[in-house]
Amino acid sequence: MPASKRIPDVLAAVDLGSNSFHMVVARYSHGQLTIVDRLREMVRLAAGLDEHGRLSKEATDRALGALARFGQRLRDMQAESVRVVGTNTLRKARRKAGFLERAREALGHPIEIISGIEEARLIYAGVTQTIPLEPGRRLVVDIGGGSTECIIGDGLEPRILESLYMGCVALSAEYFPDGRFVEKRFDRAVVACEVELEPIQVPFRAIGWEHAVGSSGSVRAVGEAIRELDPTAQTITRAGLRELTEHLTRAGNVRGAGLEAIGEERWPVFGGGLAILTAVFNALAIESMRVADGALREGLLYDMVGRYTDEDARERSIRSMAARFHVDPDQAERVERTAIELLREVEAAWGLTDPLAEGVLRWAARLHEIGLDISHSSHHKHAAYLLEHADLPGFPREEQRLLACVVGSHRRKVALERAEELIPPWHTLALYLIVVFRLAVLLHRGRSREPLPTIRLTPRGRTLELRFPRGWLTAHALTRADLEQEVDFLKAAGVRLRVY
Repeated sequence: MPASKRIPDVLAAVDLGSNSFHMVVARYSHGQLTIVDRLREMVRLAAGLDEHGRLSKEATDRALGALARFGQRLRDMQAESVRVVGTNTLRKARRKAGFLERAREALGHPIEIISGIEEARLIYAGVTQTIPLEPGRRLVVDIGGGSTECIIGDGLEPRILESLYMGCVALSAEYFPDGRFVEKRFDRAVVACEVELEPIQVPFRAIGWEHAVGSSGSVRAVGEAIRELDPTAQTITRAGLRELTEHLTRAGNVRGAGLEAIGEERWPVFGGGLAILTAVFNALAIESMRVADGALREGLLYDMVGRYTDEDARERSIRSMAARFHVDPDQAERVERTAIELLREVEAAWGLTDPLAEGVLRWAARLHEIGLDISHSSHHKHAAYLLEHADLPGFPREEQRLLACVVGSHRRKVALERAEELIPPWHTLALYLIVVFRLAVLLHRGRSREPLPTIRLTPRGRTLELRFPRGWLTAHALTRADLEQEVDFLKAAGVRLRVY
């Protein structure tokens, strides 16, 4: 995508975590981001998720109230570019479309639900951009309310990323109800976490690292509690973790431990966070860990800046996948150019002015043939599966699903059932993107280097008029035949195509 956009003066990132919601607002000036405001509200969204994956009314009310307050602050500060991401709890939640739409209204911005691996990538970016650059490999551990991310990287580049299904909210509710802290329960919680860590233990130790860094509220609270017990402590160590655990065991509960570092909001989830961090130290043989200020939201800010430059992680992911699956770059470029030209003809009438519409068409053009490496038969379906389920750094889940939806319907029958599963407004707009993209692919089916003539595409509701110069279709009988067949495919999808 074009990389010549002006970077906005004010940017904001909102992290809808499983335990707390965070917002950070930054000003961009002279190539630097300066934080100008932070907001945090303890929402405990994960605690409101029942065994069927449904969010309780109490949890959604807390979330929507926090988002309304965040939205007011964003409007007051006139943030020009805002990204909002949901993490583990919203990944797991079912029937969440209604909540996401209400959340969008409350905040004034759409919510992206990111994968655990994408969360890990953004956390690493937030940590590395906010601590001094130093030689040697780095391990980053982030303990959230619903998941724990572990990353090893060199400098600013992550090498291995993992997201584990253990978080301080659920673990605390299971092993430390009402903040009670008993040694046997703590030991059982640590073992349960070590079981979750077992698959990454060998590969992480094999790569190794020189520096260990922790981020998130849980790690920060543990570090501050250790320093309260031992003012000389500069980092989190095994000895410090043992001393803190023994102190809590003697107290019998987190609330009665008398530690100012563990605030009232942190009481219900502190035991789980401590158990997870202890298990991470045990499984990965960590001796010492520093605490970082940066985390997911800071990573989002730097990722946003990258989207206005040639450092957009999504572009790197697209290039990497195109190379891996041996995409024909000339054909991809032809389809991309035509798709954007056709988009310009219909974007106003069909409501496709969101920059994501252009992005999806460009990415679809570059990757719609990746399924050919698997099988020519139904290669569009293979491509859609790969795009929906692959780890694509930079892409939220909904963007991947939208991209997979467009690519999966670029030939033969239009798969509308995929589009219906998308969140608003793409559950309806996806069909229009599919139509534009199908026509672009069809017009280049012959893979000819001969440029297309000037084509006019006029939308009238769900009717499309496609006009060619006089005599062109007569001279290109195969394209004419393809278009005649396309009329029937689109009619089944509720779109009337007229070709002149």
